[in-house]
This record gives sequence, structure tokens and C-alpha cells, in this order.
Amino acid sequence: MIDEWSTCLFRGRYFEMFAIISKEKIVGYVSLYEHSKTVASIGPFVIAQERCKGVATEAVSLLLQHAATTRYRILLDQVHKDNTASIRLHEKLGFESDGYIYRNQRDQEVVLYLKLLS
Repeated sequence: MIDEWSTCLFRGRYFEMFAIISKEKIVGYVSLYEHSKTVASIGPFVIAQERCKGVATEAVSLLLQHAATTRYRILLDQVHKDNTASIRLHEKLGFESDGYIYRNQRDQEVVLYLKLLS
């Protein structure tokens, strides 16, 4: 489902990106970006034609398993406030939010979702 694509440093922080493969085609990616020794953000993306097929759920679930084997203990993601599919995905996978709408660095309205890894 996901294959290692790239592992490197980005802006001085550890970064991993994995390709999401379905039927031998890359249909998206998920990333893991270090914020501190124990906190990282995730970033899933699936092309429009492959959405609503469970691909993102499976890919993020695998990324959570991978992240649990690292030093990270908290994962976060910024979800656009009107992206109901992504909100459902995060809630389904046990992420929590305070529901507050923030403005990110690109001045977009987002909701933060957090997950504590065991």
C-alpha cells in the first residue's frame, strides 16, 4: 500500500515521504515531518480519482504503525475547516481536535487534529 519514497532533512528537520500505491500506480502520498524529538505532523494526499475508496484510511493507518516504532509520541495534522472527508478520516483513526479554527502560515483556516501514540 505505501512504499518508501524519500527520507531526508527538510528545513533542518527529519522528513519522510511514502508513495501510496494502488493497482501498481502511485495514487498519492503520506508524509511525516518532525517538529521536535517527540512531535511530528502527517500529511496525506490522494488524487481525486482514488478518493472515497479507503486508500487514505489504509495509508494513514500504516503511517501510524510506522510512527509508533519511532521516537514520536504525538502526531498532528492541519485539516482545512471545510474538508469533511479529511475530518472524518482523522476522527475515524482516533485523532482529536478542540474544534478551534486556526489560521496557518498560508493564512488558510484549518482545524488541528492530534493523536497520542502508545
